[in-house]
Amino acid sequence: MAPTRYRWFVIFLLFAITVVNYIDRAAIAYAITAMERDLGLSPAAAGSILGAFGVGYAITTLLGGFAVDRYGARLVLTISAVLWSLSIGGTAMATGFASLYAARVLLGVSEGPNFPALTGAVSRWLAPNERATALGNALVAVPVALAIGGPIVTQLLAHLDWRTAFGVLFALSIMWVPLWLVFFRNRPEDSRFVNAAELAHIRTPDATGPAKPAAGHGPGLARLLLTNPTLVSNYWAFFVFGYFLFFFMTWLPSYLEQAYHLNLKQVGLFTVLPWLAAAVALWSMGRWSDHLLRTTGRLRVARSYLIAGSQLVAALAIVPVALTDNLAVAITGITVAVAASMGSNAAYYAVNVDVVPERAASALGIMDFAFALAGFLAPAITGWVLALRGSFTDGFALMAALALSSVVVVLLFHHPDRHRA
Repeated sequence: MAPTRYRWFVIFLLFAITVVNYIDRAAIAYAITAMERDLGLSPAAAGSILGAFGVGYAITTLLGGFAVDRYGARLVLTISAVLWSLSIGGTAMATGFASLYAARVLLGVSEGPNFPALTGAVSRWLAPNERATALGNALVAVPVALAIGGPIVTQLLAHLDWRTAFGVLFALSIMWVPLWLVFFRNRPEDSRFVNAAELAHIRTPDATGPAKPAAGHGPGLARLLLTNPTLVSNYWAFFVFGYFLFFFMTWLPSYLEQAYHLNLKQVGLFTVLPWLAAAVALWSMGRWSDHLLRTTGRLRVARSYLIAGSQLVAALAIVPVALTDNLAVAITGITVAVAASMGSNAAYYAVNVDVVPERAASALGIMDFAFALAGFLAPAITGWVLALRGSFTDGFALMAALALSSVVVVLLFHHPDRHRA
């Protein structure tokens, strides 16, 4: 019997909702100037609103991981997608700082479980030596969404006011939910689209050897997830990646407008290149990570070295951006930094599945909590620095220092072969 390949359609469903997820969360970066004007917001208030997403996200990305492990990705992601669609509709109806801030918090709350659900689904639907590839295929949605989101949102804003534009995004978001309910089940065993040959392939034993029995619930699980050196260093490196991502996702349009006096349509075009480069890097490095695992049998090589190397490149690339006033140099440095910082995204996710396969969503929830903190801090700190000094230079310098710190932490403590639980 030839095996079906339905597991890759599941990855496509996760890719699709993640595209929607990131277009929704990034759209405000292109509309914030008009919102400031229409709602009378200061730069500091705008920074707080851009960071409000991280406040809500931090709450439910942590709880979402435990919820996915307990209730499954199907239910959790359905509820999340409905709620974040409503939050986008609420953004369209905002009347001032408080209502806009509340809508952004709700967006963060509802989008928090997305990546724990994605990780939980991959851990159950993919064979061990396909997981980084699958995660790369799903997570490439992030840079793809940010690449196409710029032109899409700027075109909407060019032809519609920002309220109507967010109304359109609401309609696009809610359309995914019925597809997910019809075509996804928490386990491949429960799907009528998976035959016995594909199921046997999915259940291929782990080539790196069996993991230890999973910890239960309660203090034992918490101790495992919060003291395992590989997981903890993975959390920190992912926080740094999140700081890079949220900085560029929320402030890159404003940076290009303020530093190089580009108009809205030009900004939309200039933001395409960094995210397309990141899409290529993420997809390629996910496949490369699994190739290294198959050829070396070592998670340290396949995961840790990719993470440390990509963070080092990101740190070096951001330095000339802080020092130049040349648009070409700035775009080149930003493109390399964005691509490098995002390139190992699949490896971060795969480490949770490698180290604690039965509690991967819970570990991802903690990792994504660190990411959510970055989502709050990067926009807020940048807004505060701008209000104080009127320059992005200090923000770029902080990013370089953070990236270098993650390189050191990963090289010292990130040993997934040794720390499998």
